[in-house]
Amino acid sequence: MERRKRVAQVLDTRGADLLAWYDRHRRSLPWRAASGARPDPYRVWLSEIMLQQTTVKAVVPYFVRFIARWPTVRALAAAPLEDVLKLWAGLGYYARARNLHACAKAVVEREGGCFPQSEAALAALPGIGRYTAAAIAAIAFDAPAAAVDGNVERVVARLFAVAKELPAAKVEIRRLTESLLPTERAGDFAQALMDLGATICTPKTPACALCPWMNGCAARRRGDPETFPIKTAKKQGRLRRGAAFVVLRRDGFVLLRSRAPTGLLGGMSEVPTTRWAHDFAGGTELAPRLRGARAKWRRLPGVVTHVFTHFPLELVVYRAEVARDAAAPPDARWVALADLADEALPNVMRKVLVHALG
Repeated sequence: MERRKRVAQVLDTRGADLLAWYDRHRRSLPWRAASGARPDPYRVWLSEIMLQQTTVKAVVPYFVRFIARWPTVRALAAAPLEDVLKLWAGLGYYARARNLHACAKAVVEREGGCFPQSEAALAALPGIGRYTAAAIAAIAFDAPAAAVDGNVERVVARLFAVAKELPAAKVEIRRLTESLLPTERAGDFAQALMDLGATICTPKTPACALCPWMNGCAARRRGDPETFPIKTAKKQGRLRRGAAFVVLRRDGFVLLRSRAPTGLLGGMSEVPTTRWAHDFAGGTELAPRLRGARAKWRRLPGVVTHVFTHFPLELVVYRAEVARDAAAPPDARWVALADLADEALPNVMRKVLVHALG
């Protein structure tokens, strides 16, 4: 009994130390409520979806634009998916944008426009997994939820010198994180852990001397904090190849089409391409056929490279110019070069167009 009491006292002290550090050093972020103010669940949810597998620096301008365009979940739910994809273009992982829109509609249709407060109800919404549900519950509603993202995983793995490799260690890290939860200020504690991992307990060269948990950190005592968390070597997917065809009309238009609504880059805009395959060996025989015009293809030097989550990609790029009266294929459309900024072009297609037009 005495041992349990001492452990509880140590954990309470850790929570107090971290919150005191957070009160002095919290980051100012556009989705974060001011100290003492009530968080907006819509902003919390929007930021958490955007931050999945993306950096804060990359997310900030997108978040600001989304909030300016759609200041409430009802406004976002009423927007056409195409507009959401356009504003999302360049942020990557486009299934998140489709799920974002689907979730907004579900909140309006099923929840009356108000986000539910429990982890279970949040996790039942489209695009909200276990971490995101816990983060929203904690930050927006001050629920005692363990929001374990990559930053928190790293902090806790070092604090306790977790010996298991990831991903097998995730269960233990979650249990340890739950043991740290304070009885009050759960939302601030969740954000404090995130900030600690983002600014002090970084992947490389952590600033241990500035950490509020410096004295109690097992990895620091060992002298090898960068060892944790221990990770299984990641296998890279096999290289895929393909060809992209950039058709320019002489009056300043380029041929685009929309990808299938589901799957990789679903619903996004692209120039016509071949299938992306490990054994690609095709050429212009797979190029789009234009009615009333014969394209003369020129292969451009070099290749466009892009790395997706599960595989790297190389695209050879062909370019052709056609007369202004050339008709687009049934599955494609002409878009003015001046209007490309308004298209939902993923980064790989932006690279292709820069390669062809630059």
